[in-house]
Amino acid sequence: MANNFLWEVSIGEFIFVTMILGGGTAWLTGRAVATTWRTPLQLVGYMFILGLAVRFIHFALFSGTLLSPYYYMVDFIVIMIFAFLGMRFTRAGQIAQQYSFAFDRAGPFGWRRKGD
Repeated sequence: MANNFLWEVSIGEFIFVTMILGGGTAWLTGRAVATTWRTPLQLVGYMFILGLAVRFIHFALFSGTLLSPYYYMVDFIVIMIFAFLGMRFTRAGQIAQQYSFAFDRAGPFGWRRKGD
């Protein structure tokens, strides 16, 4: 088993489990948190739990280390990025729609005041 800076077993396993499975779930969780107008702090709590699940999948399917603080942090950081992007994407749409009298959407992740 050749360890690397980002992945423990192989890059394919890291991409599949952490980025596709974990990242996709994190994106959807970020959207759900934004849709219910919850705070980013709650999203961090959900990602803590999802990080444990991602670590378990690495362990169960690809013989990764279950209790590896370093690789847990790597997985956690990656899924947090996906989660915050999902939350921000959804929140930008919400702000532009809910407060359309005051804001316009400015790209996929932002909004701006009307007239600016």
